Amino acid sequence: MISEQDVYAALQGVAGPDGKTPLPETGAIAGVTLRGDKIYLSLSVAPEQAAALEGMRLAAEQTLRRLPGVASVLVNLTAQKPASAPPPRRPGPSTPPRSLAVPGVERIIAVASGKGGVGKSTTAVNLALGLASLGWRIGILDLDIYGPSLPRLLHIHEQPSVVDRRIQPLEAFGVKAMSIGFMLDEEEPVVWRGPMVMGAVQQMLRDVAWGELDCLVVDMPPGTGDAQLTLAQNVALAGAVIVSTPQDLALIDARRGIAMFNKVNVPVLGVVENMSYFLCPQCGTRSDIFAHGGARHEAEKLGVPFLGEVPLALDIRAHSDEGEPIIVAAPESVYAAAYRGIAAKVQAALEGAPVRPAPKIVIE
Repeated sequence: MISEQDVYAALQGVAGPDGKTPLPETGAIAGVTLRGDKIYLSLSVAPEQAAALEGMRLAAEQTLRRLPGVASVLVNLTAQKPASAPPPRRPGPSTPPRSLAVPGVERIIAVASGKGGVGKSTTAVNLALGLASLGWRIGILDLDIYGPSLPRLLHIHEQPSVVDRRIQPLEAFGVKAMSIGFMLDEEEPVVWRGPMVMGAVQQMLRDVAWGELDCLVVDMPPGTGDAQLTLAQNVALAGAVIVSTPQDLALIDARRGIAMFNKVNVPVLGVVENMSYFLCPQCGTRSDIFAHGGARHEAEKLGVPFLGEVPLALDIRAHSDEGEPIIVAAPESVYAAAYRGIAAKVQAALEGAPVRPAPKIVIE
């Protein structure tokens, strides 16, 4: 069993930020997390040093991989300002462009929700596959560090490889995919503090070899915490899609999500009403379990586009659990058509074309 002492002892052979002092003696180690045969290490450095210290990060990662019994290692750099630094100015019209770009990726969009349990990840995956069906080269990044869903939703149960110091994304249904869940057992919890979360977010954007993509769809964690702000404040997002259910409680949190993106000048591409109603698979009776139309009304009130509604349907849930999203498993179904309609509106918005109202899909 690997211990924290083993980690610190191994890192004595790695030079710290000054190029000579052993890393454990520099105070740069912000956190070590051990999960069986996996090691997660966060290194805290000054923002202006982050790029120059990439070699130190790689040296630490390679050193830890050589420890007996280690299966995988993730080392991230967390660039933090000194405590005495003034607070960052709130982004506004004159704010400079965000600094972190992903080579080869033309657009990055976030799929977000104010709270969990609204079907955000299922929506993100089917949106990504819908955009791919429209001819775009698509990647999907699962940034839900504490509850990654992509391994189950895309039926991927292997670890990504590293080639020339770049993490190679895995692929499913013609879409490139990356998730912290690919490096963890499904039932293994992630117990990380904020700096490690923010560092992991930056690393999965910076160190993954995405190649040429028309759009990278980012499945955000629920809420408006560290991961969301790290992405929104540091990445040139082309827009955000907000997922909500119709009831008032979910809409309150959806408003917070919209407000957060407005504050950091990220365009809200629109709102999706998920679990819009329930259709009984036996009798075909429709029931508005969570009320109906709340997300549409909220979008109209806030002046953002309404992208469409998706029902609470057994087929969507079952195929998602089996790792075969509905848009792939039943491409001719009305459920797949609903997701493709949402994808078409998102594509049109990203291309700057006028968004036409989608025809109402009647599910019988």
